[in-house]
Amino acid sequence: MFSRTSARPGRTRPDGALRVRSWFALPAALAALLAPLSMAAPPAAAATATATTSASASAFADDTFDGRPVQYWNSVLLEVFKRQQGVGPGPLARAAAMMNAAIYDAESAYQRTWHTLRFEPYLEAPKYSGAPLREGPAEEERLIGHTARNLLVRLFPDQQTLINTRFTQRFGHEWTDFDILKPLAAEPIADRMWNTRYEDGSRGTTSYRLDGVPGAWRPTGDAGCTAESDAVDPHWGGVRPFALTSSTQFRPATPETYGTYEALLASPEYRAQVDQARRLGGVDSTERTRDQTAAAWFWANDADGTYKTPGQFLELTGILADLRGVDTYRTARMYALVSLGLADAAIAEWDVKYRTQIDLWRPVSAIGVGLNDPAWEPLGTTPCFPAWASGHATFGGAWQTVMTDVFGTDRMTFTARTDDPRSPVRNRTFDGFREAAEENADSRLWLGVHYPWDAVDGLELGRDVGTYVVEHELREL
Repeated sequence: MFSRTSARPGRTRPDGALRVRSWFALPAALAALLAPLSMAAPPAAAATATATTSASASAFADDTFDGRPVQYWNSVLLEVFKRQQGVGPGPLARAAAMMNAAIYDAESAYQRTWHTLRFEPYLEAPKYSGAPLREGPAEEERLIGHTARNLLVRLFPDQQTLINTRFTQRFGHEWTDFDILKPLAAEPIADRMWNTRYEDGSRGTTSYRLDGVPGAWRPTGDAGCTAESDAVDPHWGGVRPFALTSSTQFRPATPETYGTYEALLASPEYRAQVDQARRLGGVDSTERTRDQTAAAWFWANDADGTYKTPGQFLELTGILADLRGVDTYRTARMYALVSLGLADAAIAEWDVKYRTQIDLWRPVSAIGVGLNDPAWEPLGTTPCFPAWASGHATFGGAWQTVMTDVFGTDRMTFTARTDDPRSPVRNRTFDGFREAAEENADSRLWLGVHYPWDAVDGLELGRDVGTYVVEHELREL
């Protein structure tokens, strides 16, 4: 069984002290790194090398930035998300968690070196030392930038050109230029994250087998969803969580409580669910209001070319950090908590979708096949995986809970944005995190791709995940 303690030796001990492994004995490591220069070069050459190193580091130290380094690298991440074709939300949420938890550990290392560590790190926060180093935004920016770039190019190797270009645009030089912070902290932090998650089950290739009975999920016939092999990420419920002890930890009961597809389809509750989806989610529905239609498209972000649902909540996290003027340390923590919540929400959600007794078919199948009404069409395009429960709702529930904990209140007025080109509006304003999360969940019914209980169970699952994350990760010291 996976042991979080043994796999994460950098976590805080009960006495509050950090366990930093011996390979973070940084001055010695740096001396070993630079020794060949002093040993192999004649005195004049060695002096030149030292002068060049000092000048390079000094130039970095004098750089000025506009702040917001965490938001910047998340904007790069969302740009990468938009370029992904046929990728489910689970892998995207995992990438966000890896990058943002590593950014948070990098920022924690900066805080531990120059200030006071106020929150526990995710894996570890090494206190680094070496010359020339200087406290300030430039060093903070460099440490975050190198850590983020290092992980992004490994997570998305086909996007290296874009990622490296964004690094150059941010810093005014190539990432390959010498920077002492890379071997001191950025590379070890990124390596630690990469190695910790390398065998987490995300590279699984489980093939999906249809149950083949009424009520069970089946391909919808939409483009990219015509065969059982098109089912998106059936293995994702088996990925090792970032914070949860198990993907089944908060598994909801319904509709699995019915036991069999036959019993489920015979129940009045199921018939009521299908009826609501039919009436409110049809492309030509007369019962769905204009505002509900706008909300359905606003929260969609399903299609390739958008930043997907994890991206929308990451963008909204940045909006709120800017709105409240949150400093870099707390912004890094907020993004990390949100990302850990989104990643574990996806894992727990995909456990429900594929690893329970009921892999529920989508409304388009329940109505077209079950009610023999093939003329019915949903407003939106149906994703190629089972209905129960809603991934959007689960993501929203986790995000809501994390944000409420971070800010200490649910009541906050803010304006969210969408990336979906089909949305008739670019922005929607909300008066609280719960309001946004619940509209996001309900939007899936209005889009015609989910049932009401998908939203209810998804919200509950996401809130449970988010609560667990904030109670067990990155806690105040």
